Amino acid sequence: MKTKIVIVDDNANNLLLEKDLLIVAGFEVYTAVNANDAMQLIKEVKPQVIVLDVQLPDISGSELARILRSSEDTVSTPIVFVTASVLQSDIDHLLCISDSAYISKPINTRTFSKEVSQCIK
Repeated sequence: MKTKIVIVDDNANNLLLEKDLLIVAGFEVYTAVNANDAMQLIKEVKPQVIVLDVQLPDISGSELARILRSSEDTVSTPIVFVTASVLQSDIDHLLCISDSAYISKPINTRTFSKEVSQCIK
């Protein structure tokens, strides 16, 4: 059985690139373009990892992560934040969320799937 991953990103190009890289690496990939759709999808799919953009149109990725951490179903699901923010304070803020990791944009297409797979328990 393939590892299920949900990617949440409102940028269609980023979403497609991340999805394609993870599919090629052998993952079963589902996508959402906003937090509202993501919450429903995550509830249905029950992924082993969530790849989450920080800048979403409805709420921030960090806020979505906090909501996910408050649910028994997703309290320990690894979250990989993907963001263009390079401020150390922003990164530290994200990494304070349990079971989380950070990948900077633009992503490295050669290492992205490996970085994500390292977060899977």
